[in-house]
Amino acid sequence: MGAVKITEGVYFVGALDRERKMFDEVIPLPDGTSYNSYLIQGNEKTALIDAVDPDAIKQLFENLNTLKVKKIDYIIANHAEQDHSGGIPFLLEKYPEAQVVTNEKCAGILKELLLIPENKFIIIKEGQEISLGNKTLAFILLPWVHWPETQATFYKEEKILFTCDFFGAHIATGDIFNDKNNEEPAKRYYAEIMSPFRNNVTGNIKKVEALNPAIIAPSHGIVHLNPSKIIAYYKEWASDKIKNEVVLVYVSMHHSVKKMASHLHDALVKRGVAVSFFDLAKADVGKLAMSLVDAATIVVGAPNFLAGAHPAAASAVFLANALRPKLKFASLLISYSWAEKASEQLKAMLTNFKGELIAPVIIKGYPKEKDLKQIEALADEIAGKHKEIGLM
Repeated sequence: MGAVKITEGVYFVGALDRERKMFDEVIPLPDGTSYNSYLIQGNEKTALIDAVDPDAIKQLFENLNTLKVKKIDYIIANHAEQDHSGGIPFLLEKYPEAQVVTNEKCAGILKELLLIPENKFIIIKEGQEISLGNKTLAFILLPWVHWPETQATFYKEEKILFTCDFFGAHIATGDIFNDKNNEEPAKRYYAEIMSPFRNNVTGNIKKVEALNPAIIAPSHGIVHLNPSKIIAYYKEWASDKIKNEVVLVYVSMHHSVKKMASHLHDALVKRGVAVSFFDLAKADVGKLAMSLVDAATIVVGAPNFLAGAHPAAASAVFLANALRPKLKFASLLISYSWAEKASEQLKAMLTNFKGELIAPVIIKGYPKEKDLKQIEALADEIAGKHKEIGLM
């Protein structure tokens, strides 16, 4: 993708990666991703905001060459993670006069990750500004969206806020201003990256709104020409509001747990409860994460596997615990043959869960009529809990 003009003297110069299928070796990328980098040319100095993944440095250089960029004075690092900072060493080779502008915490991480020498940094603090001549850049600290050192850069004259991961989405699109189909990629991204830090998200949204930006330009996905739209999504996702939904996930080796999960699914639907249903042997982790954003309840179905829970079920519980969703209730469906250890193991993994653990349904072997009655009772209890808190 070539350079794209955003406004006078401001260009997208980043890269699209349509072929990348996984991020952090865990997050599926059905729409690929982008590494957004932005060039700001003042009448005295030039700045580059964020520096793409090292695998995409060729595209960045091609875009800079197209714009005939001979000198970069400032390379601004809004976030130290390598998909945004990995190109910095290459840029410092090509533009040796450039200085890396970032906060102290980010500089410390960059020194360790990329071995950038101390004398290449300009350390800024909250609210500090640098001048490019006729353009002014101010810096706003946005910690824990999603690393502790994250910051944003605000081009004051045009009110463009460069937010790095905040308000981003993993999507490779040739039209970086098209927000028509952005809600799902943005929610997937929020669920996977931002949801563990939703209290920090809420506080940092207030900082963003105080600036009243005309444009929000993150470093993944589209440039938001209507910032109120993405801000509204984030406010809803980060709020305490939950929905009358159950996330029901299961793994089944010999159909026993599948039968239990399917029966619970049907029983919940009959009682007016929406269900997001996942077979963990086939599930898209991103869709599972998205379903957890608004749900009131999670139920995990698992067979015993040797002396504990099936690894796929343990992985799903680990993910749910790490993402810290707004869940109010949780329960388990367990089948065993000769010993039952899965339930205690899975419950012990929910260290971040602050809601109510509803008694699990634990059966021996394939579910019989009496076991299905227990599942019906679990559906009654979940529906009753949802009614008690005003979801039905």
